[in-house]
Amino acid sequence: METLDSNGNLLEDGDNVHVTKDLKIKGMSKTLKRGNLIKNIRLTSDSNSVECRIGKSTIVLKTQFLKKA
Repeated sequence: METLDSNGNLLEDGDNVHVTKDLKIKGMSKTLKRGNLIKNIRLTSDSNSVECRIGKSTIVLKTQFLKKA
């Protein structure tokens, strides 16, 4: 099962990605702004989402809003 970003690039564990759209995170007061760099993503069993750490929290993001750095 392949995990692809919004541009169709193959994502792997440990990749760095950019956010392509401002994202409001449920349960957090923080908003991820467009262009933020997220380091060391982890793939999940779902090919449309990845796990990442924002501060001390681990969140799951949809790959349609991510672009490989």
